[in-house]
Amino acid sequence: MKKVIIDVDTGVDDALAILYAVQSEQLDILGITAVSGNVPLEQVTINTNRMLNLIGINDKITVYKGASRPLLREPFHEFRVHGEDGIGGALDHIDMEIPENEVFAADFIIEQAKKHKGELTLIMVGPLTNLALAIRKEPRLAEWVKDVVIMGGIVESAGRGNTLPTSEFNIFADPESAKIVFHSGLEMTLVSLDVTRKVMLMEEHINELEGTKYFDFVKNSTGIYRNFSAGLYGINGCALHDPLAVGVALDKSFVKTEKYYVDVETKSDLSYGQTIVDFRGLLKKEPNVNICTDVDHERFLKMFLDCLKK
Repeated sequence: MKKVIIDVDTGVDDALAILYAVQSEQLDILGITAVSGNVPLEQVTINTNRMLNLIGINDKITVYKGASRPLLREPFHEFRVHGEDGIGGALDHIDMEIPENEVFAADFIIEQAKKHKGELTLIMVGPLTNLALAIRKEPRLAEWVKDVVIMGGIVESAGRGNTLPTSEFNIFADPESAKIVFHSGLEMTLVSLDVTRKVMLMEEHINELEGTKYFDFVKNSTGIYRNFSAGLYGINGCALHDPLAVGVALDKSFVKTEKYYVDVETKSDLSYGQTIVDFRGLLKKEPNVNICTDVDHERFLKMFLDCLKK
């Protein structure tokens, strides 16, 4: 099985991504690293451990705390979409003691990359702070890590961002870290809003899960998210941003990709956090990021639902 570390800022779609990764039974999850993002780090850690408890594997996978804030900017959270606790109160019924772990997330990434040279895939579905810190501490990560799949950015649909008109949340929350990661030499695929918004979990899809173990969680956790989406976009659905990143790590044929030079805007108030892709090669820079240009959304959604039905 493919060895992976999943880096999360556990809101609704992160929780669904964890569920999908586990239920796929195709990934050797070495650990889960937590980062400040959708909600503060402490809540991310609580949500992630509760999610593992719901699945029944909290004794098998360890959660490692990482950065509690971005490299330079003040912490930025997204309570409007994910609710005050990040998952719409869907796991409030789980009363558990949250395990303490003294290993810092960036150190865990370095340790596992060194131990499993050429084998490790990083699935990054939150701000990229933990990975940027790991790169700063150990530049040889680019030689050790096999692949990085990043949920973040918006490239071909500029003006349709979800934080600023040109910016996606994960990159906007810590663009300086994203800049470090994009220029690190790591082999990476950017799963952007351009494709994740084509994979919508609608109410009829959720109803397909009725009678299964995760029906109540999926329905309850996505409630606030779906209401927000209905109010802003007129669509009562939950975009499967983070689960699609897991899907790409499992099977890259879900998406079509092309490699271009990508950079991140870190100075402009108007476009802070924008992922800028040089489609025409005007900057004369070596391509550094595989961007997703299309997705087989029907096949992915079927695979996702089939996994949860298990």
